[in-house]
Amino acid sequence: MKNSVADRLIQNHDLTKPEFMELLDLSEDSGIREMLTREAVRLRKLYYGDKVYTRGLIEFTNYCKNNCYYCGIRRGNKDAVRYRLTKEEILDCCAQGYLLGFRTFVLQGGEDAYYTDEIMADLIREIKSRYPDCALTLSIGEKSYESYRLFREAGADRYLLRHETANSEHYARLHPAQMSLSARIQCLYDLKSLGYQVGAGFMVGSPGQTKECLADDLVFLKEFEPQMVGIGPFIPHHGTRYAKEKAGSVELTLFLLSVIRILLPQVLLPATTALGTLDPRGREKGLSAGANVVMPNLSPVTHRKQYDLYDNKICTGEEAAECRGCLERRVKSAGYRLVNERGDVSCKKEVDNGF
Repeated sequence: MKNSVADRLIQNHDLTKPEFMELLDLSEDSGIREMLTREAVRLRKLYYGDKVYTRGLIEFTNYCKNNCYYCGIRRGNKDAVRYRLTKEEILDCCAQGYLLGFRTFVLQGGEDAYYTDEIMADLIREIKSRYPDCALTLSIGEKSYESYRLFREAGADRYLLRHETANSEHYARLHPAQMSLSARIQCLYDLKSLGYQVGAGFMVGSPGQTKECLADDLVFLKEFEPQMVGIGPFIPHHGTRYAKEKAGSVELTLFLLSVIRILLPQVLLPATTALGTLDPRGREKGLSAGANVVMPNLSPVTHRKQYDLYDNKICTGEEAAECRGCLERRVKSAGYRLVNERGDVSCKKEVDNGF
C-alpha cells in the first residue's frame, strides 16, 4: 500500500533511512502530500495554535574566513562589497526592532575574526541588559567549545548552525578540504551540551544532493533533535562555482517542511526568505506546510544588498517597519497571526495523537 510509509511517519514520528528514501520517492504524489501537510498543520496548531513568531535578523558582517563553494560572501569572492556594523549600529537595530515588537534578535554573520570572543561577549551582555525580556540568537559559524561557553555565559540563548548536509561525501562537494562535516556536527553537540536552544538545517536541491543525502539529513535531525530547523531551497550565486546550477525545488522544500514538523512536532520551523525569493507566496506556503517562524530583516538598508548569500534575495530595500508590516499581512493571509513574543519551544504534551 503506497501510503504505508507515510502512515508510519505519522504514527511513530520517525522512519529508518530506507523508509525515508521510500517516502521521498512519493514526494510528488498529491495524496501523500495532502496527508502529510494535514498532519503537519494539526501538530503545528496543537503546540503553537495560530501564532507565528518573528526573529529580527541583524546581518552584522559579510566578511568570512571560509570559502564554501555555494556562498556569495565566501572569502574567495573578490567582487563582494564588504562591511561590518559597529556596536552602536547593532544596538540601533535592536532598539528599532524592539519598538516594532520583536522579542528575538538574531546576530548573523560570516566567520569574521574582527569580532573577537571578547567583542561578541560584550555585545551580548549589552543587548541582554537592555532587553532582558528578549531572546538573543547567534549565527556566526563554527567556534571552539570555550567560545560557545563564553557566549552562553554572557547571555546568548540560541544558536543557529545549519549542518548543510549530513552526508560526508556531499559535504565535501560543497566545502573546501579544511572544512569537515565531523567538525560541524561536533559544534552542534557542543552547543547542545551548553544549554543553547540549537538550530540545524540544510539546503534543498544543493549541487550533488541525492535522495540518500536528504534521508541522511532526516535521520540526523531525528537523532540530534534540535529545537529549530532551518531549511530552504538552494539558490545559486553568480560569484560561485555553482552559478549555473539549477535552483532547488519549492515544492520539495514544502514537502520536507511537513515531514520535519511530523518528525519533530514541537520544533521551531521558519518559512525562509529563500522560499519567498523563488516563489512570491513561498513564505505563506511554508506556513501552510507546518512552519511557524518568520525572520524579517532589521539590518540597515544600506548594507542589505551586500549580505548577498545568493542571487535575487528579497526584502533588501525595505525598512524594518515595512518588512514587519508586509509580513504581518502575509501571515494573516495564510490564516495565522504574527505575535510579539520570544517564541520558545513549546513544552505542551500531546495527549491525543489522532488515532
